[in-house]
Amino acid sequence: MGFFIRIALVVFLVLFAGLMSGLTLGLMSMSLVDLEVLAKSGTPNDRKHASKILPVVRRQHLLLCTLLLCNAAAMETLPIFLDGLVTAWGAILISVTLILLVGEIIPQAVCSRYGLAIGATVVPFVRVLVWIFFPIAYPISKLLDYLLGEGNQAVFRRAELITLVDFHGNEAGKGGELTHDETTIITGALELTEKTASDAMTHISDTFAIDINAKLDRNLMKLIMEKGHSRVPVYYQQPINIIGLILVKNLLTINPEGGIPVKNVTTIRRIPRVSETMPLYDILNEFQKGHSHMAVVIKNQSDTKQPASEHSTHEREVRVDFDSETHLKEKCLKTKRSLKKLKSFSHDANLHRGASRSKKWGRDFHSEVLHITDDTITTGEGEAVGIITLEDVIEELLQEEIYDETDYRAEINS
Repeated sequence: MGFFIRIALVVFLVLFAGLMSGLTLGLMSMSLVDLEVLAKSGTPNDRKHASKILPVVRRQHLLLCTLLLCNAAAMETLPIFLDGLVTAWGAILISVTLILLVGEIIPQAVCSRYGLAIGATVVPFVRVLVWIFFPIAYPISKLLDYLLGEGNQAVFRRAELITLVDFHGNEAGKGGELTHDETTIITGALELTEKTASDAMTHISDTFAIDINAKLDRNLMKLIMEKGHSRVPVYYQQPINIIGLILVKNLLTINPEGGIPVKNVTTIRRIPRVSETMPLYDILNEFQKGHSHMAVVIKNQSDTKQPASEHSTHEREVRVDFDSETHLKEKCLKTKRSLKKLKSFSHDANLHRGASRSKKWGRDFHSEVLHITDDTITTGEGEAVGIITLEDVIEELLQEEIYDETDYRAEINS
């Protein structure tokens, strides 16, 4: 064999061994999760490269066996051709130097940084090698699959994702693109599943609620307006016995001079009841159904976590004290007031109001209203320990307080 042919074979074997070593590090260091993420949401070049590499890398043990077999074959063959050019000691010294420098250090350093692009470029060549060494590599890869499992499909745990998001924030100083608000919201979403109603609720002692037998006189109406809430819980006898809620906008047409009790003049809506150990994600899903944006948090009486719809089905009757004569007078007054409203509002306004209510409440309007009949009302079981709203859940998600106009005014006054 000619001198120059031996030199050419030596160069080829060194480069081939270096390529196999670099591909072993570059391709095998990328998990399938990383490649799938790049294939779906990376830069245009990364998406193209990852899409080419994924079919080859999916059978990780087969690819690993093929690359190592090729690398071993090249390194073992190199001294044979060097032996005809130099002495035995020279062949060993040159082969070790070339393999270490050109076949290991340089290829792995390059492929560790540009492994994706290099791997995508040589994918056709790697496919050919897989087919050539398939009879030897396939049995070994199946044995590895049996002993170690079919590749590493691990994904990040929740705590690891939170740390990963923090590292990608621009405040971490690692070149991340995520702003502080973005990292806060992502972290809040990941932590929301571990939080329960008791973590976000407003304690019942700090909740503004009104008695069902309270009279809507000027003082109470003024107090409701000053609180600035769009929904106000209604209780019977004591605040821990929440039976429903009223929408403040339904009080706009009420004459405060009449002093009519709450139970007679306004629509009292049913309020969902949730356990204090109910996860916030489940509460958020219930709020999304549109039945209510407020729920009563009750003491946990069992270890089982029931959805809000199940809590709301546990009901009991509570006696409401009605004075027959007073009740009759109030009914008469209510009828007179209704006649005045019919005279004051035009027919077009009534049509508009009816269409708006039908569109908002839909078919479930009557099922959402707490009807007081036969001197009794129906309320849910369990002692109320707090109130939770959609705003409370959103604040836990954002991990920041949401201030409305009344909150801002109260902060200034304090």
